[in-house]
Amino acid sequence: MTIWVDADACPNVIKEILFRAADRVEMPLTLVANQNIRVPPSKFIRSMRVPAGFDVADNEIVRLCSPEDLVITADIPLAAEVLEKGASALNPRGERYSPATIRQKLTMRDFMDTLRASGVQSGGPDTLSQRDRQMFAAELDKWLLEVKRRTAK
Repeated sequence: MTIWVDADACPNVIKEILFRAADRVEMPLTLVANQNIRVPPSKFIRSMRVPAGFDVADNEIVRLCSPEDLVITADIPLAAEVLEKGASALNPRGERYSPATIRQKLTMRDFMDTLRASGVQSGGPDTLSQRDRQMFAAELDKWLLEVKRRTAK
C-alpha cells in the first residue's frame, strides 16, 4: 500500500499532514510532480519528478497505483481514473471520492469549464481553512484505520 500525491497543486499544509502520517504508520508516500518537490528525510517518503506536460503526473499516478493505494488529488478526472483501478482517492479538503459521487463531480466540472470558456467569471475554490485541514486529517486517519483492519485479517 502506498499513498500517492498529485503534488503540483497539493497545499503544503496537507503535505505536512501526510509526511507525519507516513512516518507514524510507516507507509510509503510518493509525491509526483513535474518539478522538484522537497521532502523530509525519511525512508517512507520520496518524490518523483516527471517531465512537464499536460497530465503527465496524473498519468504516472494512474499507471503506478494499485487497488490498495490512496491518491491525494483535487483533480476530478484523475480521481475518476484512480477509482476505476480500485484505488481510493481523497481531496485535500477532506472529501473522499467514491464511485457513487464521481460522475456528478465530473459533470459539474465540465459545466464550470463551459461557463469559464464562455467568459462567465466563476472564481476558484476558497482558500484552505482550518476546518478543511481537520477534515483531511480525519479522512486520512479513517483510511489508514481501514487499511490496518484489512491487513490484520
